[in-house]
Amino acid sequence: MGRNLQSSRRLRPIDLARRHGLSAQAVRNYEEAGILPAAERTPHGHRVYTPLHAGALRAFLALVPGHGHGRATEIMRAVNRGAATEAFRLIDESHAQLLDDRRTLRAVEDALRDLEPASTSGPGAGPGPRAAFIGELAGRLGLRPATLRKWEHAGVVRPRRDPRTGYRVYAEADVRDARLAHQLRRGGYLLRQIAPLLDRVRAAGGLDPLQSALHDWHGRLSTRGRSMLTGAAELDAYLRERG
Repeated sequence: MGRNLQSSRRLRPIDLARRHGLSAQAVRNYEEAGILPAAERTPHGHRVYTPLHAGALRAFLALVPGHGHGRATEIMRAVNRGAATEAFRLIDESHAQLLDDRRTLRAVEDALRDLEPASTSGPGAGPGPRAAFIGELAGRLGLRPATLRKWEHAGVVRPRRDPRTGYRVYAEADVRDARLAHQLRRGGYLLRQIAPLLDRVRAAGGLDPLQSALHDWHGRLSTRGRSMLTGAAELDAYLRERG
């Protein structure tokens, strides 16, 4: 670990816990999970923590907002077992996911720019050259037909039925609604949030109702990126502390 823990200032679990609004049991749980390095024990079995453990806890708590609890746990476990390269790979994956999410947001904005008032008038729009049956549309989006049926039940898409076959026919406007729903789902929005947005788009004949959602999405991605920087700084300090 790069230093003799017994030669460092001793800390109790409650000392670490109070600094971060945690319980002493939470600190012990973090150690058992590998988030903190193993603590030495007194002859009576009490844990002995040091400033190194405090640094590990700071790093973990700083990593969580940007990487999520599960990924932050994996990163700290890798560092504590001496697998720094694995920790860096995990961090890279989080950054790649953030970049992918930014691209998804850009795709949503591009899709919105493609929408025209004439093609957002709802299920009465004509089938047009881009109309599709459920299987074809599901294939385009990389979804299962059952997912599109679920979206229809939630009011997200509104395909018409072919009067001769009874098959669902997704007109051009329906295809675009499905594409938007797919992108918004990837951005973390729930069906119950998406359906009213698309209803408002259809009713208003424009895209203004989605602008606040996109603004919020931009904000969340920026917050995540900033949190990753904060987590990186604390993790770097912990790595230097480990020697």
